[in-house]
Amino acid sequence: MFRQLREDIAIVKEKDPAARSSLEILLTYSGLKAVRSYRRAHWFYQHKWFTIARIISQRARHKTGIEIHPGAQIGKGLFIDHGMGVVIGETTVIGDNCLLYQGVTLGGTGKDKGKRHPTLGDNVMVGAGAKVLGPINIGNNVKVAANAVVLKDIPDNCTAVGVPARIARMAGQKVQQQDLDQIHIPDLTMEDITMLKSAVTCLRTEMSKLEKQEQTEKTEE
Repeated sequence: MFRQLREDIAIVKEKDPAARSSLEILLTYSGLKAVRSYRRAHWFYQHKWFTIARIISQRARHKTGIEIHPGAQIGKGLFIDHGMGVVIGETTVIGDNCLLYQGVTLGGTGKDKGKRHPTLGDNVMVGAGAKVLGPINIGNNVKVAANAVVLKDIPDNCTAVGVPARIARMAGQKVQQQDLDQIHIPDLTMEDITMLKSAVTCLRTEMSKLEKQEQTEKTEE
């Protein structure tokens, strides 16, 4: 238990530059408290003490603002930064060393039965306010931008942006293993608009050439 606690505190120190001491993290970080409560609740859930498991998870929800269903499967090294409003559904699977920001929902669409929630690989980052919905697979090293809504599978080493989310492209290439800092997020809509403007400019140039050619031919006649 103490080894796990030391590992959890080390993860917070590594990922949060505002963390000053182990004591501060232990006493004040809601994400750490929520994950610790989840582990207790998950133990009871695995042993079919479902009511006790839900009581523990709901008490943690009231204290931290983070709701993690005890049936979720979470790997080591999960860090929930700030955490208020985070919801993790019953059939969610989270790999190792993942990072979730406030307002994240790993939820269902209401259309599925059985496996209803997403599966996240290792080293996944989900930005503030993002929603990952349904029994979809999010690959390893994926970055989900703030406020994105992910409804389809995302392969490894990609950045998902937008509503609905799609894989961001820069210079015609998929983003691979690129850091995402919540601010410098690719604006796919503006990229599309820029491409359309360029295409319109090319068409106008071609039309102008054709008009000049037509006028020249009329003059020669």
